Amino acid sequence: MSEPVKVLFVCLGNICRSPSAEGVFRTLVETHGLTERIHIDSCGTGNWHVGNQPDPRAIEAANRRGIDISQLRARQLDSGDLDTFDYVLVMDRQNLADVKDIWHQNGGTEPLLFLTFGRSGHQEVPDPYYGGDDGFETVLDMIHEAGEGLLAEIRGRLA
Repeated sequence: MSEPVKVLFVCLGNICRSPSAEGVFRTLVETHGLTERIHIDSCGTGNWHVGNQPDPRAIEAANRRGIDISQLRARQLDSGDLDTFDYVLVMDRQNLADVKDIWHQNGGTEPLLFLTFGRSGHQEVPDPYYGGDDGFETVLDMIHEAGEGLLAEIRGRLA
C-alpha cells in the first residue's frame, strides 16, 4: 500500500475553521472507508491558541452534526508542514498570503484556498469567531461541501 495522502487545513488560530474542517473531512473519509489512506491535520498561522481546544461554539456546532472535535488541540504551522503534506488548504486570502510567504522561502506543497474544491463559488471561509452562532453553521456547510469535492479528487488520485 502506498503512503497515505496527507491533508492539512489552515486558518488563523486553529480554534474555529481549521479544526472544524479537520473534523468534517475526517468524518467524510471515515464514511468512505479511507481512514488508512488519508491522514488529516489542522493548524493555525498564529500561535495565540497553541494547545487549546477548539472554540466551544465550534465544538457545539460540530456536535450537532455528530462530529466530535473536542479532542483536537491548536498548533501553529511549521515550515516543515509544507514538505510533509500533499494538500495545504487555507481558509481565506490572508491565510493564503501568510502561508505563501513561508512557501516562497522554503518550497514544498503550494497552499490553496480550500473552497476551490467546492461548487458554491465562494473563495473564503469566513471567520465565525466574532460573529453569532449561526456563523459556525454556515462555516460547517461550506466546509462540508468543499470537503466532498476534495475527497472526490483524492479518491481519483488513489484509484
